[in-house]
Amino acid sequence: MIYILNEDASKAIITMKGELHKYLIKVRRHEVGDVLSLRNQVDMKTLYQYEITQVDSKSLELTLISSSIQEVKSAKRLHIAWCVIDSKSIEKVLPTLSEIGVEKISFIYCKRSQRNFKLDFKRFERILEASMQQCGRTTFIEFDTYDTIELFIREFPETKVFDFSDNVLKESSHFQTVLIGCEGGFSKDEKLFLSSQEVFRLDTPMVLRSESAVVAVASKLLL
Repeated sequence: MIYILNEDASKAIITMKGELHKYLIKVRRHEVGDVLSLRNQVDMKTLYQYEITQVDSKSLELTLISSSIQEVKSAKRLHIAWCVIDSKSIEKVLPTLSEIGVEKISFIYCKRSQRNFKLDFKRFERILEASMQQCGRTTFIEFDTYDTIELFIREFPETKVFDFSDNVLKESSHFQTVLIGCEGGFSKDEKLFLSSQEVFRLDTPMVLRSESAVVAVASKLLL
């Protein structure tokens, strides 16, 4: 764990109890004198250093020793437009997309998206919190939704499209907005609408699942 998200970070003295106390003392084996890094979700850029000054069986006390501005985020920007798939599949790859450095995900209800898939952004954020504390990232992935591909492309006309194509994504390629379909790909009408956009594929003979494609494309563009 690179840092701990705590709403009391910035206070001169903090007391930790419950599961976090058990994790830090029994799992991580911290003791008096150790220094921990904390951040507060209200001001993620600031890193607070605390020293453990007291430990007992149910709580530990931390004393603030320093604070500094230390923002950690990707040097590149990537906005993924992702046709909605099963939320469980999305949740499995969210930590990876956070670690890779994806800045924003717009979920689109495409023709082949099942409308019964409900997106719980609050749950997504809780998943991201755990990932960010592990990898050190200090910015949350932004989320929003669009009802159709047409609405999204009209707002982001420079969007590139991941689909079957002769155009293989090059190592040197860099663009900021990419559209990735759901299981089954784009409908005939959607393909027709997207025919004026630049389309690319990855250099593989295998057909990727939607979540695999999102991770692969993000890795190629950001890492």
